[in-house]
Amino acid sequence: MLTHTWGLLAHPQREWRQIKEERETLTHLYEHHVLLLAAIPVICSYIGTTQVGWGLGGETTIRLGYLDALGAGIVFYLVILAAVYVVGKVIRAMAKRFTTPPRQSQCIVFAGYVATPMFLSGIVAVYPLVWLCLLAGIIGLCYTAYLLYLGIPAFLGISREEGFIVSSTTLGIGVLVLEALLGLTVLLWGYGERILLSLLGG
Repeated sequence: MLTHTWGLLAHPQREWRQIKEERETLTHLYEHHVLLLAAIPVICSYIGTTQVGWGLGGETTIRLGYLDALGAGIVFYLVILAAVYVVGKVIRAMAKRFTTPPRQSQCIVFAGYVATPMFLSGIVAVYPLVWLCLLAGIIGLCYTAYLLYLGIPAFLGISREEGFIVSSTTLGIGVLVLEALLGLTVLLWGYGERILLSLLGG
């Protein structure tokens, strides 16, 4: 389990070669990597939301009840799992113009490993200051972009110049949009109760 996590952080180029050689299945990817790592931001956000409360750094915090946080956590988890699949589809769409494009399942496997830094950045949600979570998200996104630019050329068997184009497009269309969706989910998790009360005139 999680055999490639440390490798992607410590020596990503070597790890990408190993991942490509393994020809991992989608089932194995989700069971041994995505389902486990995607739980990190969800569990940490649940703890932070129910025990500490969301805040901007001041005295005012917004804390959710256990059931409300559980419902938000389930939605958050499903969004993360769907995000991995969508990014894999984006990579597959970009790869179709090459002579021997990888299969869709391979692209989703690649997306699952690319998202590793973003999963790990969710640890900070255990103490959910908005600015801290945004900072961690930006750092996770930057390293995700690095893994993407490093891994795409070898993964698709293309030049670095072509890899730069594919990586940039994938990052722009997929990862940034999905990161925004995940960020919106977190913000709604923290502030959804207040927004709902204001709409109801409470």
